Amino acid sequence: MTDVILEFQFARTINQMSIQVKFFASLREKIGKAEVELDSATDAGEAWQQATDNAPRPDNVLVAVNLEYARFDSPVKDGDEVAFFPPVTGG
Repeated sequence: MTDVILEFQFARTINQMSIQVKFFASLREKIGKAEVELDSATDAGEAWQQATDNAPRPDNVLVAVNLEYARFDSPVKDGDEVAFFPPVTGG
């Protein structure tokens, strides 16, 4: 019986996704969160929806997946990090 329980727990752990979502600068303050862990998402846009409880996305928000600029329709997978941040300016 113990073997069956351990196999079930192992299978559940393997099938569980983990996507880290991070918010930076003014978005962190606006959303009220610095980081959220999601069980699943198909793309960066869905990650935004889930992590913000469907909050409207400002027009100028930028997104990166695994430290590379991305689009909101860029796919995400288990182990990915999705970051949202306002436009970067400098001089």
